[in-house]
Amino acid sequence: MYFIQVKRKTKIENRYSPKMGRLISKVTYIKKYMFRLPIETLHKYRNTYYGEVKDCANCILEA
Repeated sequence: MYFIQVKRKTKIENRYSPKMGRLISKVTYIKKYMFRLPIETLHKYRNTYYGEVKDCANCILEA
């Protein structure tokens, strides 16, 4: 049994970019778990339509 794990999960989210407007993109979260409970998010990134990988810092979550 592992006490500390790192898992990767992909979700589809609505994002907003000032230049492009509303985006629907796949966002991948890399989280650290201890005893199957999430502790912290290590990194999150999104895949673009063209296959590029971008950091989620330049897009904000749409309300």
